[in-house]
Amino acid sequence: MGLLSHRVERSEIKPGDHIYTWRAGYAYSHHGIYVGGSKVVHFTTKKEAGTAGLDSAIAVSSLLSGGSDECPTFPDCGFQLPDSGVILTCLDCFLRGGALHRFEYGAPPAVFLAKLRGGTCTTARADSPDAAVRRAMYLLQNGFGDYDVFENNCEDFALYCKTGLLPAAGDGDGDEPSSFGGIGRSGQAASAVGVPLAALFSTPLQLLAGGPLGMAAVTAGMYCAGRYITDIGVRKDVVKVEVEDLSAHLGWRRAKAEEAVKKKQQPVQTKRLLPLKRKRDFWVYLVST
Repeated sequence: MGLLSHRVERSEIKPGDHIYTWRAGYAYSHHGIYVGGSKVVHFTTKKEAGTAGLDSAIAVSSLLSGGSDECPTFPDCGFQLPDSGVILTCLDCFLRGGALHRFEYGAPPAVFLAKLRGGTCTTARADSPDAAVRRAMYLLQNGFGDYDVFENNCEDFALYCKTGLLPAAGDGDGDEPSSFGGIGRSGQAASAVGVPLAALFSTPLQLLAGGPLGMAAVTAGMYCAGRYITDIGVRKDVVKVEVEDLSAHLGWRRAKAEEAVKKKQQPVQTKRLLPLKRKRDFWVYLVST
C-alpha cells in the first residue's frame, strides 16, 4: 500500500467494500459501496445521476467525460429513483477507465497522518460487510438527502454505509440528536478546507520559524492536525444511526424546509397602533367607568 492510495485488482474486492477511483488527474476521488455482481451503489448530484453517476466537485468534468448514458453490459446500470442521487451502476461505469482503490478502515493514527491525501482511510472501525451492503441498498430505495460537496458527498455516503456514524447536532433537551449536519465526514473535503486554513492559522507561527523550511513544516503540521481532528473515528460529535431512522429524519428535514419556505412566502401582517393621545383617552374612559 502506498501513502497516496490503496490500489487493488478487481478480483480482490468483496461485497461491502468501500471503493473509490481518482478523477481528473488525482484532483478528486469518487466513492461507492461494492455490492457484488460487478455493481456499485454510490451517491452523486441529482443532475448527474442520469449519466452513470459521475460525482464531481468540478461540474465541467461531467461535460468532458463523454460516453453513452446507456450501459451496453448491464440493463439495470444507472438505476436510480426520481429526486434521488443514490444510484446503482456497474463497476466499469463507476470507474470510467480509472484505477480501482479500496478505502482503509481502522487505520492507526500514525498511518492516517502519513497519508499524503485525505479521503483514502479513516481511524474509524467498519461494521460487517453485510451491514454496509444492507445500508447501501436501503438508501438506493430511499435516498440520502441533498448532495453537498463539503457536508454530504459520495465519501460521506460510503462512510455512513460502512460505519453507521453521522455527526449529531443536539437541541440540548435530551440525549437523542435533533438533526444531522454541519461538518461532513469526508476526508477529501477536510483536506480541501484544511490547506487554506492551515496556511491562515499557521501565519503567526511562521513568523517564529526560521526560513522557508520552518514555515513549510509549521503549515504541514497544522494541515495534518486539522485532518486528524475532523476524522470520523476521532470526532466526539458522531452517533450511530440506524438506516431506517436516517431515512425518516431526512424526510422530516425536507418537510421542515418546505414549511419554512411557505412561511417566508406568506405576507407579513402589521398591527396598527393607536395614536398616543387616543390611547390615553381610551384608558381614562375605562378607569372612569
